[in-house]
Amino acid sequence: MAVNSPLPVAADLKPVAGIEIGFAQAGIKKPNRKDVLVMRLADGATVAGVFTLNRFCAAPVQVSKANLAAVQNGGKPIRALVVNTGNANAGTGESGLANAQTTCAELAKLLGCEAQQVLPFSTGVILEPLPVAKIVAGLPAAVANLTADNWFNAAEAIMTTDTQPKAASRTVTIGGHTVTMTGISKGAGMIKPNMATMLGYLAFDAKVAQPVLDELVKYAADRSFNSITIDGDTSTNDSFMLIATGAGSLVVNEASGPDYEALKEAVTDISRNLAQQIIRDGEGATKFITITVEQGRSLEECRKIAYAIAHSPLVKTAFFASDPNLGRILAAVGYAGVDDLDVTKLDLYLDDVWVAKAGGRNPDYQEADGQRVMKQAEILVRVTLARGEASATVWTCDLSHDYVSINADYRS
Repeated sequence: MAVNSPLPVAADLKPVAGIEIGFAQAGIKKPNRKDVLVMRLADGATVAGVFTLNRFCAAPVQVSKANLAAVQNGGKPIRALVVNTGNANAGTGESGLANAQTTCAELAKLLGCEAQQVLPFSTGVILEPLPVAKIVAGLPAAVANLTADNWFNAAEAIMTTDTQPKAASRTVTIGGHTVTMTGISKGAGMIKPNMATMLGYLAFDAKVAQPVLDELVKYAADRSFNSITIDGDTSTNDSFMLIATGAGSLVVNEASGPDYEALKEAVTDISRNLAQQIIRDGEGATKFITITVEQGRSLEECRKIAYAIAHSPLVKTAFFASDPNLGRILAAVGYAGVDDLDVTKLDLYLDDVWVAKAGGRNPDYQEADGQRVMKQAEILVRVTLARGEASATVWTCDLSHDYVSINADYRS
């Protein structure tokens, strides 16, 4: 059960003009489940993405990066995306690349475009050959049910260990223009971006120039999907894609001005929502934890400290047990790698409770107050460094018995 994250309602997910979605049950890993997703884009759409930094990046990541690079070098625009769950097509060598390219080519035949205009994505088990024949066999069915209102089915079609689909939708007004945006994400474990196995797709109907979208996707990712962690493991397949369909009336050709700023904030806000849904549905999670580090000298050192806390198994298991063993947080701050940190100036808060003052236990702190906060489903950890004006926020979850069970049994 996801932490304070209600199941998306299909009727609330708004169709986005300029994108159609279809799915199929191809039997990739399990029978009778949605496991192939196709997105067809209208003429005029632009696509940008950010991908995992794992050196063992999956074959579809390599192909998608190459196809996007071709667009930036004057090639034909992207016209479709195809996603499969149940198999990551990672650690599969040259045959994996060939299978990803075959998937693109077969979908291109059905849609009347070129293979290089298709972006492939996969998620699931690593080091297993992709059952490309099953995917290819499922593509006609996915194309046959392409519609604009298939977002809920799309969210289900990309799930792996997720307990529920993840989706969000909203309409905003920018410069007098109505902009509709809808997105989906998946991920519950192996989550520590750069990127985090995470997939995210967000479409909106504004027309955005390619260089602007390339900048926008990085900005939004850094403040959403690159600010979450469940277990500190960076996947081989992580991808976050922005799709500007160009079917609406808003046109943004420069990464400046009030229209761009408003679009940037709207895109970042819904991206953050999608990213946080991943944390709330973390494998075995019972608590959603926000970690904010303030008054640092740089964003980098604030993020180092925030991630050190978020990744600590001792901290995460203490949260699961509601055990206010909060010295574990100070220990994580100390080994985060900020070598000149003056810990005598550090303060630590747990929600409204002032736990540590000037690097030591706050004389007024009572353990009962700490335990009261630890029992909550949502917890804020705030660290102040008193050395600058930078800040960073990371979202994570606790580490429970179920996390071990889920991952021990993942392939069975």
